[in-house]
Amino acid sequence: MAVDVNLPRRAKSGPAGLEPGPRPYEKMRILYIHQYFAVPESNAGTRSYEMARRLVKAGHEVTMVTSSAFLPEGWVSGNGWHRKTVAGIKLEALHLPYSNETPFLKRIAVFILFALRATLKARAIRCDVVFATSTPLTVALPGAFSAWKNKVPMVFEVRDLWPELPIAIGAIRNPVAMTMARKLESWTYKNAHHVVALSPGMAQWVATCGYPNKNITVIPNACDPELFEVPAEQGLRFRERHSWLGDKPLVVYAGTLGMINGVGYMVRLARAMLQINEEIRFVVVGKGMEHEKIKTLAMSTGVLDKNFFLLPPVSKNEMPEVLSAADMALSLFLPIKSMWHNSANKFFDALAAQTPIAINYQGWQARVIESSGAGLVLNPESPGEAALSINNALQDKAWLATAKAAAKGLSAGEFNRDALTKKLEQVLLEAAGV
Repeated sequence: MAVDVNLPRRAKSGPAGLEPGPRPYEKMRILYIHQYFAVPESNAGTRSYEMARRLVKAGHEVTMVTSSAFLPEGWVSGNGWHRKTVAGIKLEALHLPYSNETPFLKRIAVFILFALRATLKARAIRCDVVFATSTPLTVALPGAFSAWKNKVPMVFEVRDLWPELPIAIGAIRNPVAMTMARKLESWTYKNAHHVVALSPGMAQWVATCGYPNKNITVIPNACDPELFEVPAEQGLRFRERHSWLGDKPLVVYAGTLGMINGVGYMVRLARAMLQINEEIRFVVVGKGMEHEKIKTLAMSTGVLDKNFFLLPPVSKNEMPEVLSAADMALSLFLPIKSMWHNSANKFFDALAAQTPIAINYQGWQARVIESSGAGLVLNPESPGEAALSINNALQDKAWLATAKAAAKGLSAGEFNRDALTKKLEQVLLEAAGV
């Protein structure tokens, strides 16, 4: 399925305080604001790093305003702001403790604190365009205020549907909080010169909020084949380190164990698989606030350390070894329709590694799988049926070969990081030339 990417048209006028008229930029000073910036040494998604380093390689100057949340240990020591350069990207990092286990209310406090501190920092950084990426939605505050101060446009990137998702899972229940969150969403779009959405569904949502379609560009998460296409020996090393694995079929979930991910579904898959093929191994590589809950469920159902195993998270640099060892990768979410619009990193990492991908939700990623043959769309209501589908696929060498080839084609084609970064560069150039 081809992703529809609308290139922006030159606007007749910019946001408040911005004088209209063409100002062509071949090279830009980009102020990139991402609260949870991560590098390959981190155990988090590296979209901003990969996009930013390519923009630097293209000759642009990129300053990243971020927090220490997902930076490697030791990169930021002590309180306050810290300056560092990585892959040519100028980092301005605020020491701000945070993890995937942080309770939701405390996360809100962290969001607000970063927004306030980042606004003061970003206002002093000269730039030609501001690029602010969620989540959280509060990054729009330093983005918009720094854009006003510099009299330049802000391009806003929508990674998740906030506040729609927190409301859908019950994390935001207070009516006043809901109203305030939706007002912030409306204010963000009103002050964005252009919006980048990570999926067609996200783009459609932004449009339903009254934002003009012509100023929305879809740039999904992407594949990094140069990182994930590794020799088979790397996967063999992973298998050799785990005596319970050996040469048995391996199904991997690598990512966050958060409330919205619903990884308990994988435990039920493992339980159902014991009745079908007890040789297949299910492995979780990750952590999060649901870790102990999932471990307890696995113990109570009799699958823990039998055909279901929990391993600690690894860095992005180590992920190719894990996916090289895997026969299939999983991307999972709770049965919430809003999640159908997600653009999960693990989905694209699997494609880049040429590992068949299985998901338990509908939406645009399901359509990509069905049209390409790169994996399976599992029944979210029936782990037994899903387990049978997985077993049949893993026993079918012809299907595996077709799925791997399809994944490789998607990784090298419409989801290739180099091509999608060029689309982002064009969006930013068009905005800077207002």
